[in-house]
Amino acid sequence: MTKENENADMGLAALLGSLGEVTSTEVEDLRRVSYDAMKVSFTPEALVKPTEDPQVGELLRLANEFAIPVTTRGVGSSLTGSAAPIHGGWVLDLSAMNDFSIDEDERVCVAQPGAVVADIQKATEEVGLFYPPDPSSKKFCTIGGNVACNAGGLRCVKYGVTRDYVLALGGFLPTGEKVKWGRATRKFATGYNLRDLWIGSEGTLGVITEVTLRLVPKPAVSRTFLAAFASEEEALQGPFALGRLGIRPSILEFLDQWTVSGVESYTGKTVLEGTSGLPVLLVELDGHPAQVEEDAAKLLQWFSEAAVSHKAAANGEEAEELWEVRRKGSQAMKKLANTKLNEDVVVPLKRQAELVAFVNGLREEHDLRIGTFGHCGDGNLHVNFMYDREDADEAERARIALGELMRKVVELGGAISGEHGIGLAKTEFVRLMFNDAEWKTMQAIKKTLDPNGILNPGKIFEPFRPWEHVPVNVTLPWENEPEECQSSP
Repeated sequence: MTKENENADMGLAALLGSLGEVTSTEVEDLRRVSYDAMKVSFTPEALVKPTEDPQVGELLRLANEFAIPVTTRGVGSSLTGSAAPIHGGWVLDLSAMNDFSIDEDERVCVAQPGAVVADIQKATEEVGLFYPPDPSSKKFCTIGGNVACNAGGLRCVKYGVTRDYVLALGGFLPTGEKVKWGRATRKFATGYNLRDLWIGSEGTLGVITEVTLRLVPKPAVSRTFLAAFASEEEALQGPFALGRLGIRPSILEFLDQWTVSGVESYTGKTVLEGTSGLPVLLVELDGHPAQVEEDAAKLLQWFSEAAVSHKAAANGEEAEELWEVRRKGSQAMKKLANTKLNEDVVVPLKRQAELVAFVNGLREEHDLRIGTFGHCGDGNLHVNFMYDREDADEAERARIALGELMRKVVELGGAISGEHGIGLAKTEFVRLMFNDAEWKTMQAIKKTLDPNGILNPGKIFEPFRPWEHVPVNVTLPWENEPEECQSSP
């Protein structure tokens, strides 16, 4: 027996002896947590589903003592494999720790990591407050996972990302020692900002068990608009045109011509009357009624000058109709092939048109089905490669085109991920982002905070080739929801 196997056996025995009531080694339980929404499976040795903080600390103490890998997860909605236990070990499932409370006077929400984001939003809005970050998976994803990946969403253009709302984090170091970074205050300039170091670290530096979120007043009204443009370049002038008009939209979404044509084919109707296959912008304004009406008048005037066609929703029902094109984009793509690489790249606003033109070139050069849509208000566009994995030639063309995309994004001054994180899926390209000094600094931080390398090993730093792994044939609980980021890559 190797030393590693001996440690694994001893560690599992100690785990069952100390936390047996929240630990499972049942085959079906282990299978269920062997993958996330990337659907690449690696079987762990144990599943631990704690209900209170001390259990988390004890698990980590034991894992550190016996050098057992620990992969933390919520509901497993990550698209990048960041919640897949690639090195086995123990899976720490925090979904049962899902309580949260709201302090209306301080305008904060204190939540356990397993609290579902949509539940937090609903509760805050019921008391006239607002938690803006809204990843498309908000109906089922957890706040702990959002913090771990610094999740974004549709409203980032006006309100920012998860990081902008985290006041404090509580949790545990890999040693099992309890820590708290930040406080529930509006200002904090005391010592190193380790709170922000944990945000976006994908569970590689610590385990979050408490999140203190800043809340803002709930917008009084909102209005939705859809406009079609003669070209993608013209549509992508939207962020600059609105900025010059003094408009801060809560949502500004773009769909390229290829995606719009796919949606129209899928639904059997044109997106806007009198147009077909033209790129579109979906715009939402929110805030005080007077301000929204003033901005709406400016927006409609710009549409009349710059767009081929446009429509303003008169009520909630019409707004849902306008949203259909955005929500159907992913569903339409699912009909084209059995595999999807959903890349959440981000570039400076001025380079978006160049990026879309480059993707159009990739589509033609490599004879691939590629659609681009997403958050053009902040430069975070989703480039979706569709291919059949059984077709070796097409899969290889997609792999080559993906590499070309990533290199182009970096050349444009962008980043290979804007909101999904690196996980396993983007490890082959992450070094494009960093020089040796930057890379060594990040490795040094990991080594300092996690000297035994037990927390989410294999993520970010170790190259992984997802197309060499056959996805598990499962339907995730949320995959019937019409949201763009619920499609597995």
